[in-house]
Amino acid sequence: MIVDNDLNYSVFVSDPIPLKVPEPVPDGSRRVFSPLSTVLVHGEKDAVLVDPPLTVDQAQAVGDWVEASGKNLTHIFATHGHGDHWFTASLLADRFGARVVATADAIEQMHRNVALREVYWDKILPGQIPAVPITAEVAKGGFLPLERHELAIIEVGHSDTDGTAVLHVPHLSLVAAGDALYNGVHQYLAESANGGRDAWRKAIDTVEDLNAHRIVTGHKNKDLDDDATRIITETRQYLDDVDELLPECESAIEFFHAMVERHPHRLNPGALWSGALALYR
Repeated sequence: MIVDNDLNYSVFVSDPIPLKVPEPVPDGSRRVFSPLSTVLVHGEKDAVLVDPPLTVDQAQAVGDWVEASGKNLTHIFATHGHGDHWFTASLLADRFGARVVATADAIEQMHRNVALREVYWDKILPGQIPAVPITAEVAKGGFLPLERHELAIIEVGHSDTDGTAVLHVPHLSLVAAGDALYNGVHQYLAESANGGRDAWRKAIDTVEDLNAHRIVTGHKNKDLDDDATRIITETRQYLDDVDELLPECESAIEFFHAMVERHPHRLNPGALWSGALALYR
């Protein structure tokens, strides 16, 4: 937990969970879902939650963590429409009486992810995801109130998907970045073709221009710190390596092994494999 006078933030990382995918990753490891970061920005009494997790069990653990904080949860903010960043929002909103907030573009992507439930989400995590009514509202004025502070919702466009936003907390020099940046975890590349990586770089530029010292990413290795400079540099380098290796590698598996060789310590190579298959399809 980081403390700065009357405003603080804490991070809960939901550990990787196994997926119902029979084929292993080319390195022999089992397919898992990447670790998920949920951020609690809290004042003296109230709090805002960023990116609720994916499964019912994860939401129970996050909810218990919020309850243990003793704070009054007023808002739940989803940075983008991928289901792992909002599918349990209504569960937590009902538990704490909070409002769910997102941008209009993120809400559009939420509808897309609901449409994919039967063919994707429920296949890889059968029986683990709750019913997901889309209850998110667009925040008025692009801010979330937290006691005497305003937390700024900054739209950054395409990152690892369309319609991404981040939450800027100037008082803490903090950005809750969702999937605009990654921290020690293989990046999701399946939606990065056709100019997607260039758009992603622009999203990173937008975050960098906020001059925050700390960034909490949507997927992070919980053993790593939140140093903004390192996270920005490493996320950019990963995209640069993708652009360099794609034309050199003739197949998805060759690309996969080349990327793992360059990034051997990143968690969840299965996420990289999914992206490689999409890029070479």
